[in-house]
Amino acid sequence: MLDRNMLFYREKLLSPTQLKRLGEHKYSYSSSSLLDPFLQPYWNWLVSKVPPWLAPNLITVVGLVINILTTLILVWFSPDARGEAPRWACLICALGLFVYQSLDAIDGKQARLTGTSTPLGELFDHGCDSISTVFVALSACVAVQLGHYPAWMFFQCFCAMTLFYCAHWQTYVSGTLKFSKIDVTEAQFTIIFIHLVSAIFGPSVWMTKVYSDFFELRYFIGIMTFIVASGTMYQNLVVICTGGVGKNGSTVAIPLLDGRLTHVVSTIFYLGFARVFLSFMQIFEEGGVGKNGSTVAAFVMDALNIMSQ
Repeated sequence: MLDRNMLFYREKLLSPTQLKRLGEHKYSYSSSSLLDPFLQPYWNWLVSKVPPWLAPNLITVVGLVINILTTLILVWFSPDARGEAPRWACLICALGLFVYQSLDAIDGKQARLTGTSTPLGELFDHGCDSISTVFVALSACVAVQLGHYPAWMFFQCFCAMTLFYCAHWQTYVSGTLKFSKIDVTEAQFTIIFIHLVSAIFGPSVWMTKVYSDFFELRYFIGIMTFIVASGTMYQNLVVICTGGVGKNGSTVAIPLLDGRLTHVVSTIFYLGFARVFLSFMQIFEEGGVGKNGSTVAAFVMDALNIMSQ
């Protein structure tokens, strides 16, 4: 077994050209985030307290583990996202997300300060972020008890993962990771706010009726998610459709397609995103089969039927 493992690691996983491109890669980003300028002093202070011997990748892993564990605590008390989790679990989840956000913001700073910044480190960081995206979205759904609306819960998680994918897709195209005015930092603090509200008033507060006997407070979350996600995705796809930096202007996400076909696929991708939300809104307007016309398990079946037509 040991000889087989040694043979595997002797094989060249990357070609000389790929290794050369990897060595030439330089991290580049631009940000117009509303919150980042206010948080930079805190992040700079925090990284100044980190000992220079602490590896940046270790900071990344610690933040990810904390985020996963605090989310799993919340899921433990409400595995179907329908039950009301304890308020202290929501508070712990908010603190865990804040710790993760802080450590995720300083791991790159630590790497640059210690001269250990590498393309593989950036890949590792973003890989951990992709895992965290799932748990952050899931924790928000549990905190507002979206298990009563399976299709809506899917839509919330779908938005988070799709936006993460498109953000890195446009990074490959433009060579720069771009953060808009309302982006990942604002999303994370919004979810922290959701957890704090659930911790103070209880998760059931999101089912409070406003304006009418039908419109619940948590419906605002779905509406704001669609508005912000649509704007962010549009900005990403505008960059993607300008052509990539790969062979024949291709992008890493669709390496075998030419520029024109990539534009078509991008358009279909965006329309599919809108289709999911419109199907949700259609069923939302028709009402459900639960108590007081709410929609429970049948919601997801109706959504799937509409999307398959």
